[in-house]
Amino acid sequence: MIRKVPTIPFGICRLPRYNRWHYFSLEIAEKSLFAGPIFNREALTQPRQPRHFLIRAGYVAALFVLMYTAGQATFGWQQIRNVGDIARFGTLVFQIFSVIHLSLVMIFSMLFAAGRVAQEKDRQTLILLLMTDLREREMVLGKLYSSLLLVAVLVGVSMPVFVFVHLLGGVAINQIFWSLSLCAVTALATGSWGTLVAFWREKTFQTLAVCVLGLVVFMGVIEAIIAVVGGASVIGKSVALLNPIRSLLLVLDPLGTAEGANAAMGSVIALLVLAVSMILFTIFRLRAWNPSRVTFLPDKTEDKAATEKSQHRRIWNNPVIWREIKTRAYGRKIILIKLVYLMIAGFVFSQVANSRSTGELVLGMISFQGFAFVGLALLTLLLVNAQAVTALTTEKDMKTLELLLVTDITAKEFMFGKIGGIMFNTKELILVPILLAGYFAFKGILTTESFVYVTIGYLLLVMFSAMLGLHGGLSFDSSRSSIANSLGTMFFLFIGIFIFMILLVEARSSFFLQFQSFIAFIGVGSIGLWASLTHKNPSAALGLAAGILPFLTFYALTEFLLEGSLSVCISIAAAYGFTTLAMLIPAVSEFDVALGRTTLDKG
Repeated sequence: MIRKVPTIPFGICRLPRYNRWHYFSLEIAEKSLFAGPIFNREALTQPRQPRHFLIRAGYVAALFVLMYTAGQATFGWQQIRNVGDIARFGTLVFQIFSVIHLSLVMIFSMLFAAGRVAQEKDRQTLILLLMTDLREREMVLGKLYSSLLLVAVLVGVSMPVFVFVHLLGGVAINQIFWSLSLCAVTALATGSWGTLVAFWREKTFQTLAVCVLGLVVFMGVIEAIIAVVGGASVIGKSVALLNPIRSLLLVLDPLGTAEGANAAMGSVIALLVLAVSMILFTIFRLRAWNPSRVTFLPDKTEDKAATEKSQHRRIWNNPVIWREIKTRAYGRKIILIKLVYLMIAGFVFSQVANSRSTGELVLGMISFQGFAFVGLALLTLLLVNAQAVTALTTEKDMKTLELLLVTDITAKEFMFGKIGGIMFNTKELILVPILLAGYFAFKGILTTESFVYVTIGYLLLVMFSAMLGLHGGLSFDSSRSSIANSLGTMFFLFIGIFIFMILLVEARSSFFLQFQSFIAFIGVGSIGLWASLTHKNPSAALGLAAGILPFLTFYALTEFLLEGSLSVCISIAAAYGFTTLAMLIPAVSEFDVALGRTTLDKG
């Protein structure tokens, strides 16, 4: 006989302190309109991980290191007695922090949201979720909110830092409020876009590429509409609200606080409406997109090739590179991705061709033509890195890497096959910036010598981004961690270089007095790069690479500002070329060790 246990009301039972709060949080989550079991699990398990506390503490520490570096670059060791100088410094720090904050949440919320869903598809666990009684709302919002937990934590812990900047003067509380509000709603909008694309597309590389290119096209269309109709028109002002960067620049203007607040409020409302629209559309189309028909229906062309001997294709001596080049390993829509990139490149070419050289430098650092080249080159490097990291994570998630390890394919064949496939699949993307630099050389903007140096440095950076993606795929067991670490390292390198150039321009008149602060900034960057490169298999070469790369990058930037050419190319070749070899040689010679396995002698 089974005894029935009476139900005890939640408010009456006396539980231990931990369990009482535990069940209380569960009850609140269950009563929430938007929470579901996916989000509840993530919200309860993520704070138990040590990296949760390390990331938020490290982010605050990084902001204070940046504040110290900016202070040394502005004042040096001079004694400050004027309150106005401190207020101007507070305004500068607030502007740097706001731009960095918005850039981080814009990129990482999109990548986290897309990567979380793409991992479920690669592991084929999304089908299991679709077979449960979870509602479409719970799956979409659960994945979206789970991916934004870390971003929300970073926005929350940055609030005291921004308030501390307010104590320096030059910054109003409403400016801080609207800056953080723009960051929060931008994170929701870009995360919604990443979730939509991830549920829509099947392949991880397609998802990441469409996310990045879609964001670039969205910003470009907004700016094009504003340029056509005029920024002062009603349509121009309404469309400009969808660009959070424009609204943030108005908020950062110390003389236009009222205009900035109005623009920020309108931008917050517009981006919130855009985010809700994308979420509702994703919920509506979730089961129409998933599971995809390619999951169950075989490819008719492959069946026909398997039955007719006359259509059998001959595999090359290296089957890895044959698969990368001759098959559709990354989906059929990669051609559309390249067409979108070429459309962006065509727009940049038209702007450069119709622009008149006025001698004015963008942000006081680089010409408009150079800025166009850098923008296209950075977009190419991000896409090459995404292609590289997904080339390995896809093998892991589909369990095909295990099969490759038991064959007679050598480590050299595997790694060089992957590198060759990456370069072949992104050849159009790699070629476009070189053609733009060649156009500059033809027009006389660049000398022939400078064109050669720019091409060599750019190709070395392409190889570095490709090898960094493969290294991230080897170093992390989770696909989501591999993608976040690889693309995050690339993004932090770009952000660090951008901030560093701003500080160099700010301290150009008294550079040697602030050299010590730059050394501290570079040292922090070296530690972060070392932690990323040596996550699983530390080596002396990777440690040396993490140490010299920021210093040689610092030297290259200073030489660039001093209008150097050959020295910049040599420093880039030494820094990024050595780092590429430091990642490539262990992967080729000790492939099993790079995967965390014991090397087996196959005889």
